[in-house]
Amino acid sequence: MPMSTLRQSEFVVTLVCPDGPGIVHAVTGAVLSVDGNVTESQQFVNADNGHFYMRLQVQTDASADALREALDSVVTRHKADLSVDVAGRQCKTLILASKEEHCLGDLLFQRSSGNVPIDVPVVLANHPNPGPLSQFYGVDFEYRPIGGAEDRDAFERRVLELVDAYDIELVVLARYMQILSPELCKKLAGRCINIHHSFLPGFKGANPYRQAHARGVKQIGATAHFVTADLDEGPIIEQEVTRVDHTRSVDELRAIGQDTESRALRQAVTWFAQSRVLLDGQRKIIFP
Repeated sequence: MPMSTLRQSEFVVTLVCPDGPGIVHAVTGAVLSVDGNVTESQQFVNADNGHFYMRLQVQTDASADALREALDSVVTRHKADLSVDVAGRQCKTLILASKEEHCLGDLLFQRSSGNVPIDVPVVLANHPNPGPLSQFYGVDFEYRPIGGAEDRDAFERRVLELVDAYDIELVVLARYMQILSPELCKKLAGRCINIHHSFLPGFKGANPYRQAHARGVKQIGATAHFVTADLDEGPIIEQEVTRVDHTRSVDELRAIGQDTESRALRQAVTWFAQSRVLLDGQRKIIFP
């Protein structure tokens, strides 16, 4: 029987450590020690901070624990932050929504089609609009209106309750139009993604597409970024752009913008779920 048919498991290994000689050799040697086969390998050295970043996909008959044990010497010698996960595993994801449904609908469709590896147990919204869409895709829906500070605090407490109840790894703001408190941003640091309706910085406030139309923009952009307490200043994961011209109406710009937002958010969520996003201070290292 060919060796490839014997390999039942594929794992994703990510590593961040100070740069130095012998890291790649040590990692691949550890993989070889469990009869592993590297099917994908990406690496990057940040000359600004001297850090080394690596992502591997490994096929092996060994267990995840055996692979981690083989890599322990790499962690100790190179002072590395290392993780091992099952390739293709669905990332437990909580989606927050408001009135607009285009990003939510895209994520739920791509999830049901198997194109985005996320498991969405529930959608939480401050408007009832996304309820039928969520239920169409077989996802539980919770509606909690926000009329003031007390409602917002209760909503955020519910977010954390759901994160704990479902072991949520990622929270996605799919055009959720409420500002998260600094406390919640801190608790969700590095695992909360927002979609913004322009390149950042961009048009602020209400009716961004009317502002864009009035200014005669030539490109419609969207930015998916991690949420921080500094509004719309979090590390950028993905940006999309669509070329437009003066013939486009406000409604056409809005439709184009919604499609652009959906594509940017979908890609950011996919990369996160596949462990392709590594922390690098205010930037993110993306291994697409």
